[in-house]
Amino acid sequence: MTRHSLYPSLRPRKTGHLPRDHGHAVYWEESGNPDGIPVLFLHGGPGAGTAAVHRRFFDPSAYRILLFDQRGCGRSTPFGETAHNTTTDLVGDIEALRGHFGVDQWLLFGGSWGSTLALAYAESHADRVRGLILRGIFLGRVREIEWFLYGMRAVFPEAWRRFAEFLPDAERDDLLAAYYRRLLDPEAAIHLPAARRWSGYETACSSLLPKGKGGGSSAAEPPTDGPLTAGDRWALGLARMESHYFVNRVFLDDGALLAGVAAIESIPGVIVQGRYDIVCPFKNADELAGAWPEAELVVVPDAGHSALEPGITSALVAATEKFKHS
Repeated sequence: MTRHSLYPSLRPRKTGHLPRDHGHAVYWEESGNPDGIPVLFLHGGPGAGTAAVHRRFFDPSAYRILLFDQRGCGRSTPFGETAHNTTTDLVGDIEALRGHFGVDQWLLFGGSWGSTLALAYAESHADRVRGLILRGIFLGRVREIEWFLYGMRAVFPEAWRRFAEFLPDAERDDLLAAYYRRLLDPEAAIHLPAARRWSGYETACSSLLPKGKGGGSSAAEPPTDGPLTAGDRWALGLARMESHYFVNRVFLDDGALLAGVAAIESIPGVIVQGRYDIVCPFKNADELAGAWPEAELVVVPDAGHSALEPGITSALVAATEKFKHS
């Protein structure tokens, strides 16, 4: 099997903010070939934002590469805003971006929460989607949220213990509510330590070979009285938006995305899944593939959840190569 690598670094050709409702403005950027195949990158989280490495999954000579930061995170404004921030709002932003870019049909590329959002958009705008490349499938169901909060301790008990022990004993029966209160608190001394601990837990569980000891910050948390570092800004966007969407059951009826797959059954797709993905277990991808016969399921035998594990990266780039000729 050919091992595919990321394309070389490239800078965006254009950037901007698209004004939306209720004061939101969505950051976008464009790179690659302006006459190439339009592809929209949908980042994970919710709340993780985009990074320069995300442009590198696509051949810049063949693709018109479009990235954006979802509401409340990254370079979109206002940062950290949860009001008027729902799955329906994000789907509307994607459709508004399509009009802004003058795209008739585009390829969608999304992992983890990005796979959720790609499915939500495609099921409601199937005529605008030429194909889907999805990774680390998250279908937004209650049991998947509960798995993230409690189930992953079966594999990463030390990371989960650090996540849970951040809270007083009396609050550990409802980790989500306890974290959400802190993450929405306006005081940095309250929301930043919670954001660091939440994001550290997820990071620790995201790779086949976990990073760090229990994930995230050391026992001595960094100070919270100075300007936000890039790492803190990322952690806060991720933790606040994830907890907001999880508290609200991702603003979808339970099981709605899997039930709605008939709307995309004629759209070609590639599903890339790490065999040992603990954050979004293989069962999710298997169920999606079973309901969507047009999709190809690619199982990476030596990978977890992260898009930057070598086998996952290779499979994703191979998928973008495939769609260059479709």
